[in-house]
Amino acid sequence: MSNFSLDYCIDEFMIYCRSRDLRRRTLDSYEHTLRLFERWCEVELRIDRIHDVSEQVIRRYITNLQERGKYTFYADEKSRGTNFPERRRDYRQPVTTATINNYIRNLKVFFNWLDSEHWLSKNPMKIVKQLKTNRQKKEYLNDDEFKKLVGHLDKSYFSEHRDYAMIVLMLDTGMRLGECSSLLVSDIQLARHQIVLRAEMTKGRKDRTVFFSQRTESILRRWLQYKDRYVDSDYLFPVQYSGGCIQVRNFETNFKKYLRRAGLKDTISPHCLRNNFAKRCLMNGMDIYTLSRLLGHSSVTVTEQAYLDLTEEDIGRRYQNFSPYAAIR
Repeated sequence: MSNFSLDYCIDEFMIYCRSRDLRRRTLDSYEHTLRLFERWCEVELRIDRIHDVSEQVIRRYITNLQERGKYTFYADEKSRGTNFPERRRDYRQPVTTATINNYIRNLKVFFNWLDSEHWLSKNPMKIVKQLKTNRQKKEYLNDDEFKKLVGHLDKSYFSEHRDYAMIVLMLDTGMRLGECSSLLVSDIQLARHQIVLRAEMTKGRKDRTVFFSQRTESILRRWLQYKDRYVDSDYLFPVQYSGGCIQVRNFETNFKKYLRRAGLKDTISPHCLRNNFAKRCLMNGMDIYTLSRLLGHSSVTVTEQAYLDLTEEDIGRRYQNFSPYAAIR
């Protein structure tokens, strides 16, 4: 059994991942995790061969992640020199459990693949489990907060009119930001109040149909009329000067700006609009199967685990619609 270098194994694994046509974001996550781990093994333990990576090495690495703080270790010194980590507000802040678990998950995928290729005498990740986490409540905007947010966008500006339409559409459909930003005008069927999300733009790589209300239709019609006066683009939500679709990072930056302008917590992400959609659908009586289909989850179980945040107050309000005695006339 050959004792390949970590560098060679990572290269081969990335070739395998690209052959599976994985999303760019997934590929980047794998490579970032593995290159960080490779450099840590080399710098801290003088390890560069795959057979020298044991379960103990993995556990030492996880402990180091928990102790060292954010942005204190880079896959290469060039990144440190160009990113200036010391200037970041969260420099040396604890690495979150969610981030460490993502590293563990990526390492497990990597070593499981090596094992399947018979490149390992023993899989060091076989019994390594993810760290326990306290479930974080989903981000949520109540009615007043949502009105406050959209009320602070100035629709006389192209970018803010576009972002206003995107915010409303994401709340009304449950789409992910990446799905919404990639929409073409041809994807939307205004008269039928539906949008067909193409497989190449969805997380699950399957076509999915989402629906929107008549109220949202009127907002989209006004947006399309406005957009076509200034930009000739096939994208539903283009950038004014290039005509290309708005990038996720740029929308996230804009969203934080709108939250601050409205006096709301700027730690809320655009994904909260998807969370709002799910919770509001449940509160309004939608069954979990329909909700799961609309969200594009692989199973109802995923939906159930993702949205367990109904409060006692929420449950009490829902109960009023189903009281057995109140229904007796």
